[in-house]
Amino acid sequence: MPSHLLPVASPVSPAVPTQRGSAPDRTADEEPQAVRFAGLRLVHAALRRDLARLPNALRLLQPGEDEKGAALLRHWTFVTAVLTCHHEQQDTRIWPIVRRFAPELRLLLNWLEADHHNLDHSFTRVTTLVRIASRDTGSVWPVAYAIEDLAARLETHLRVEERQLLPRMDAVFAEGSRVGSLPELLDVMHSADGPGTPDALAWLLDGVEPEVVERLLADCDDMVARHWPHWQATYQRCTAPLWGASEAWDAAGE
Repeated sequence: MPSHLLPVASPVSPAVPTQRGSAPDRTADEEPQAVRFAGLRLVHAALRRDLARLPNALRLLQPGEDEKGAALLRHWTFVTAVLTCHHEQQDTRIWPIVRRFAPELRLLLNWLEADHHNLDHSFTRVTTLVRIASRDTGSVWPVAYAIEDLAARLETHLRVEERQLLPRMDAVFAEGSRVGSLPELLDVMHSADGPGTPDALAWLLDGVEPEVVERLLADCDDMVARHWPHWQATYQRCTAPLWGASEAWDAAGE
C-alpha cells in the first residue's frame, strides 16, 4: 500500500537528526525496558483515539472542503489497513502459539478470531459510507453515528483481549519475546504490503509520552530511531488540519 500520511524518508538524508548518541551513555541497568506486547497495546490505544475523533471531524466538514474530505477518507482507509494487519498478526502469529501452550484458552481465541472477521467486514462497510460522506456533507451525521457504533463494538473486543487474554499471555511468552512487539507489527505490515513504517509508527505513537516513545524506539532498529524525529514532525504537519477544529470541539464539550 502506498504511503498515505507521510513521505518515505531517504535513508541517507543529512537533514534527519539523530536521537541516539546525543544523550549520555547509560549503564546496562539504566537501559529502557521493553513494553510487553507493545505492538498490540499501541494499536488498541491508537484505534480508540482515532475512532473517537473521526466522527467529530466528519461532522465539522463543510461544503466545498473537498480536500479535507479526501484527507479524512485516506486516514480512515489507513486506519482500516492497520487494523487488518493487526488482526493478521494475531491470527497467524500469536494465537497459534497461545493455543499450543495454553489450550484452555482455545474457545476464547476462537471467539476473538471469528470477531476479527466480523469487525473487518464492518470496517469495510463503513469505508463505503465514509467515502460517500467525504464528498457529500449532507450525509456526514449518520456516517459519524455509524463510526461511533462501530467504535463501541470494537471496544468490547479490545476489552476482552486486554482483560482476559493479555494477562495470560505473560505466562506463555518469555520476557523479551518479540511476539506481539512493535517491531513484529511493523514487519507484518511490511510483509502484507500494508502501511509503511513512517506512517505506521507516527500514527501509533501519536500522543504517547516522550519517555515511553524512547523506550519503544529502543526496541526498534537504529534506522527507525534515526528517522523518527523527521517522521513525527511530518506526520504532525500533515494531520494537524484534520483534528484541530475537532479537538477544539471536544474540549468545549468537556
